[in-house]
Amino acid sequence: MCLNGKVALVTGGGSGIGRSIALAYAKAGACVTVADINDEGGQETVRMICNTGKEASYINADISDAVQVSTLIERVVKLYGRLDCACNNAGIEGYYACIADIIEEDWDHTIKVNLKGVWLCMKYEIRQMLKQGCGSIINIASVGGMLPCIGYGDYSTSKAGVIQLTRTAAIEYAKHGIRINAVCPGGIDTPMIDRINIAIPERKKLLSESQPIGRLGKPEEIADVVIWLSSEAASFVIAHSMVVDGGSLAK
Repeated sequence: MCLNGKVALVTGGGSGIGRSIALAYAKAGACVTVADINDEGGQETVRMICNTGKEASYINADISDAVQVSTLIERVVKLYGRLDCACNNAGIEGYYACIADIIEEDWDHTIKVNLKGVWLCMKYEIRQMLKQGCGSIINIASVGGMLPCIGYGDYSTSKAGVIQLTRTAAIEYAKHGIRINAVCPGGIDTPMIDRINIAIPERKKLLSESQPIGRLGKPEEIADVVIWLSSEAASFVIAHSMVVDGGSLAK
């Protein structure tokens, strides 16, 4: 897929799926801005891109804060003149507890980052893309937004919200040249999966074996889908929540 001359933004690009997406955008020819609150990780992603001879920049931004998100988009446009592709990937895994035991502050934090954060990013990305008359936005949701996540109701609810937010925004702005879609990963081998399973290491092995494909997904496999959705090859794809889960949702 060719994105030569395009300008891309990836939130949560300091590790895992986000890093792979940022690298894939650069490989496809885009100038990439990596946003994260993890300075070390974000700057390392930029170094990895620059080492390939591509152009990239890092901006520290908390996507749950409106002022920081607004400033982020302004800085991207100041650096590169426009914003063609945005992948709203930043998120957290939530807090392990059954519904009646979730602490209110934990619930609020998960929703603030995973759902409000995506909405804020879209809000300012769309405003810039309306000025340009075109753009592509991909939100990273989860199969957890389609199935119950026992013990992670806050996460599951936040990702279900991302799916509906994506559909609504996609229909609202389709006639303005802005394509908005979501990607719903299944079990992907990332630091987030490691954090979830740190207390029970064998659970990661069981998760891998439970996938119809027989393994966890690779971050690069999610990145490939994001690049396709960002490209002209997906020009008629709007309001879609693409499941990339090795078949687990079909079980």
